[in-house]
Amino acid sequence: LCLQVVIVGNGAVGKSSMIQRFCKGTYTRDYKKTIGVDFLEREIEVDGEDVRLMLWDTAGQEEFDAITAAYYRGAHACVLAYSATDRDSFDAIPSWKLKVENECGEIPTVLVQNKMDLVDQCVIDPDEAERLGRALGCKLLRTSVKEDVGVMSVFRHLASRCLHEMRRCDDDYQDDLRLYSAGPRSPSVIS
Repeated sequence: LCLQVVIVGNGAVGKSSMIQRFCKGTYTRDYKKTIGVDFLEREIEVDGEDVRLMLWDTAGQEEFDAITAAYYRGAHACVLAYSATDRDSFDAIPSWKLKVENECGEIPTVLVQNKMDLVDQCVIDPDEAERLGRALGCKLLRTSVKEDVGVMSVFRHLASRCLHEMRRCDDDYQDDLRLYSAGPRSPSVIS
């Protein structure tokens, strides 16, 4: 199974670092702005299935919107990322979700608060973050890409959600097929 996952959010929230940590196990302190879109992949096992995650790292700056929106199409899942130390990145999350929904419709999505290692600089109230997650219908996960805390959970959660959705759709399809195969039922004749 191959899943395309798009990671969106403002610039400098740790999207590229999250993907590097997950796919390559590396972290660098140096910030390098993503120009357009970058791509990495990794295979994991989830619920007994081998799942290849193709991760699309999108630029967080508005000047790249026309380029990055094209990469949202076809995504099976989404990471909405913001930084615990950047209020603007948190406030922008609803608009990021809308951008993805405009291209993909409703897809499994997770809200990720990154940079939890900088707890002393956190500007987002934990209850407020939970409320936003509920309002958007997204599970909230907290990560520290630098310390490699919670990163795997983000992608396992999304892969598991996608598998669940696919199995549910397959079950619905099988049910429809059984009904169709049974053929039309003739009405009972009462004499």
